[in-house]
Amino acid sequence: MSSLGEEAKDWVISIVVAVVLAFFIRQFIVELYIVDGPSMRPTLQSGERLVVNKFIYRFRPPEKGEVLVFRYPRDPSRDFIKRVIAVPGDSIEIRENRVYVNDQLLNEPYILEKTRSEYPKATVPEGTIFVMGDNRNNSEDSRFVDVGFVPYNLIKGKAVLVFWPMDDFKTLE
Repeated sequence: MSSLGEEAKDWVISIVVAVVLAFFIRQFIVELYIVDGPSMRPTLQSGERLVVNKFIYRFRPPEKGEVLVFRYPRDPSRDFIKRVIAVPGDSIEIRENRVYVNDQLLNEPYILEKTRSEYPKATVPEGTIFVMGDNRNNSEDSRFVDVGFVPYNLIKGKAVLVFWPMDDFKTLE
């Protein structure tokens, strides 16, 4: 085979390996997302780009306070980003504009304003989480029937890093 044929073969192999590797990384390790909407303000702004860790929840369940991406239960082609407020076995209640988890007032320094809604006391079922946006009064989240308790199988991953715009570069705790 000519050296030109060998070089073309090497290029094709390199491109195939790169495509397969990129697909594997995107499918199982990390994915990039764009925040769409105001529901996570002030923590996240619409248009920010995030890195989402897709493999962490293969090793452990989501924890309270984490920001994660999940498929919207009523339309799994859409992704939502919210904060985990309660995990399986926790009781959740919203009364007098305050959120209580296991009868303890939740300390929420990340919210814009007090929650203007009520939610009757309920226990988070096994295999699900209760999520809310940080912009409580402009967020479609677990308080509403369309979202409800989010099953683990709809969770895509944990938001870990804002990388764009560069001025807003930060890790998410």
